[in-house]
Amino acid sequence: MKLATLKDSTRDGQLIVVSRDMTRFTHAGEVARTLQAALDDWGEAAPKLARLAERLEAGSGQSERFDQRRVHSPLPRAYQWADGSAYVNHVELVRRARNAEMPSAFWTDPLMYQGGSDCFLAPRDPILAGDEKYGIDMEGEVAVIVDDVPMGATAEQAGNAIRLVMLVNDVSLRGLIPDELAKGFGFFQSKPSSAFSPVAATTDELGEAWRDGKIHLPPLVSLNGIPFGRANAGVDMTFNFGQLIAHAAKTRALTAGSIIGSGTVSNKRGSGPGKPITEGGDGYSCIAEIRMIETIERGGPRTPYLHFGDTVRIEMNDEHGASIFGAIEQTVQRYSGDERQ
Repeated sequence: MKLATLKDSTRDGQLIVVSRDMTRFTHAGEVARTLQAALDDWGEAAPKLARLAERLEAGSGQSERFDQRRVHSPLPRAYQWADGSAYVNHVELVRRARNAEMPSAFWTDPLMYQGGSDCFLAPRDPILAGDEKYGIDMEGEVAVIVDDVPMGATAEQAGNAIRLVMLVNDVSLRGLIPDELAKGFGFFQSKPSSAFSPVAATTDELGEAWRDGKIHLPPLVSLNGIPFGRANAGVDMTFNFGQLIAHAAKTRALTAGSIIGSGTVSNKRGSGPGKPITEGGDGYSCIAEIRMIETIERGGPRTPYLHFGDTVRIEMNDEHGASIFGAIEQTVQRYSGDERQ
């Protein structure tokens, strides 16, 4: 089934069930007012939501036209948002570009940071930034929402706790990252609010594309209407979602509604880095990666980061070309101080 959160006058919106083709929805208030409430009691809520989904597909009961512009991210805020870096190819490129050796442990022990989760962007909200000099970048990723995960869970146990899957634009301010990391205390200002896809889906909606704790489909990333990346999320993913969740739960339990991200989807091309789509490759899920490759191959970056007015779109289609999660589509805007997020 597919779930979304309709915007209303509250912070957390209203839980709705969306049809598979994302043309219709039905309110789910009879089961749970919010997605977080459903996740808090998933064993009871999930079967009831599934019955609502069945009635919606059958055309019985009340329904309304689904408009992706009317929804929040599935969880407008969450108890936890932890983003991994499962595509170690991406990390390797970043370090090669600055002539830094990559520790061998990166291939066996995932990188992960804890991001801000108190206020996510809606999938059609603008990306607000104070200055283009911040180095505004998109990052096309996949994320999962989990049920309660006990501390010390195995990768198999952790994988069994996955309840929903969605896409992410993990916005990064690249120009602020070096100084923050130099302090030795991690990201904060360089990682503003992320946006998630209009719809979150249960793994059964993905069919054969969901296997081994991975989605074997490409997030389709475009910039100003031009294809930028189509790297397959199931390829070159060093750590699957079970492993990422288990890593996050090594020393703490995870609460139902916690979100775990894959990190920037990145594919190699043989033994070398990926190529742009214009050169027959699968492109990139963020601007930083092509800049790293330009630095390695040409001595310096040539592709600029995002400018005010640029529009980013991230979507994923099934084998028949139908959108699975809807589209994240955001335009970069200068923050004036008058906007409310």
